[in-house]
Amino acid sequence: MYDSNDMAIEMRGGLQKWVNQLNSALETGRFALCQQIITPLSSSAESTCRHYEILLRLLDDKGQMILPGAFIPAAEYYNLSPRIDRWVTREVLARHVQSTHKHPVIYFINLSGLTLGDDGFIQEISSLLDGVINYKLRFCFEITETAAIRNLTAATRFMEKFRNLGCEFALDDFGSGFSSFGYLKTLPVDFIKIDGSFVTNIIEEPLDLAVVRAINEVAGVFGKRTIAECVETGEVQNVLKGLGIDYVQGYHIGRPTRFMESD
Repeated sequence: MYDSNDMAIEMRGGLQKWVNQLNSALETGRFALCQQIITPLSSSAESTCRHYEILLRLLDDKGQMILPGAFIPAAEYYNLSPRIDRWVTREVLARHVQSTHKHPVIYFINLSGLTLGDDGFIQEISSLLDGVINYKLRFCFEITETAAIRNLTAATRFMEKFRNLGCEFALDDFGSGFSSFGYLKTLPVDFIKIDGSFVTNIIEEPLDLAVVRAINEVAGVFGKRTIAECVETGEVQNVLKGLGIDYVQGYHIGRPTRFMESD
């Protein structure tokens, strides 16, 4: 029975209002790409290559940027995420080819869990990247820990396919799910991005400090490099350096800028 106050109906209505905007944005390219630098911290981290996470924004009718938290839930619910991920990956590659980079670069691109099993993405993007990945241009696909575990078979198959093309993988929001350490044995990832909720209060919260230390130590045993997210102060950065974290990312390191505006 219909009830205008039903929370599920209200939520679906809220998601549905984004569908037309997202479809229109995909057809007209009304998205914006930003980049946020990831900086090496430990002596063992790769310092000769620039690392950037690619961040997606939706442009409204006035050209204002809308953060993904507003529209990604709708994209997931209505299965638009694989199309959006394809657009982002194609756009990053096209803009890089047109640019004049003087240094090697690796782009971290977020993928939806739905994309891991999307044949259209796999066929098109693997064809585009075949023979393109080299020492000057690398792609690292970011997959959340939750999505990887929920789609373990598809995630593993997806990773093997693109690793054969020279791509790398990062497990995002690590520590936010369950049985995290166990899955490091089966998932062929290169980077572990430590969930920012453990990093932000690392100075005040002994438990957060212990979690970050444990993640870094276990990642090192498995030969994975660690990236700490949400680094907002120099004090937090110094603590992370003392723990041996490989890379840091956050407002203290650098705020997002429009993609290709800075080198």
